Amino acid sequence: MNPVRTIGRGTISAIREVGRISLFAAQAVAAALTPPYYWRATLSAGLRFAFNALPVIGLTAVFTGAALALNIYDGSARFNAGTFLPQILSVSIVRELGPVLAALMLSGRSASAMAAELGSMRVTDQIDAMSTLAVDPFRYLIAPRVLSTTLMTPLLVLVADIIGIYGGWLVAVFVLDFSGPIFIGNIAEFLESRDVVSGLIKALVFGFILSTMGCYYGYGSRGGAQGVGAATRAAVVASAVLILAANYVMTSFLVEV
Repeated sequence: MNPVRTIGRGTISAIREVGRISLFAAQAVAAALTPPYYWRATLSAGLRFAFNALPVIGLTAVFTGAALALNIYDGSARFNAGTFLPQILSVSIVRELGPVLAALMLSGRSASAMAAELGSMRVTDQIDAMSTLAVDPFRYLIAPRVLSTTLMTPLLVLVADIIGIYGGWLVAVFVLDFSGPIFIGNIAEFLESRDVVSGLIKALVFGFILSTMGCYYGYGSRGGAQGVGAATRAAVVASAVLILAANYVMTSFLVEV
């Protein structure tokens, strides 16, 4: 019932958890960057956890771009600035919405899958059996997932940017009576390389965050099926919160104020 003791206990617990996650991430990076490398496991993880998420990310991007175009035009038309729709749309998607939405979709699809898969292996003693057979679980299970997802996320974000802008183009041309070539020309003239690069840098960090969270909570799962479910839920929540927090931190450094 002592509030100070409760706050202190929670603070110490949070610091311990941050320390465990940091050590886990450092061990995963070390395993991914040093031999031996399991390339087949890495390619398989990239296909299952990243590439197969492309349809979901594409659908999210096209509808987001279409809805964003309508909202931007409605707001800017109040100031007689509706012609700036292509510029605002492209920068919004490339710098913010593309990386963040793609990462959040990946966290819901891929981080949860990693946590469930590794959690099931943990509670059925498969990971312990690998250690008994002198196979490093970090090199064979964790490193391929973290490496492949981290490298694939910028590619998925780049595709999401293109699809999102295309969704805005569809609405602008067929609903708002914009000229298609002029719409694309305005984007090409206004969009700069640093806008695209900043979004891809964010995607790289987001991919590392969501894969690390999925592996961390799945690897540390305990308590049978209920523990696997709790690990999956924690992985999705933690990765989503960290992605949003990291987005603000990186934006504060990447945006020229």
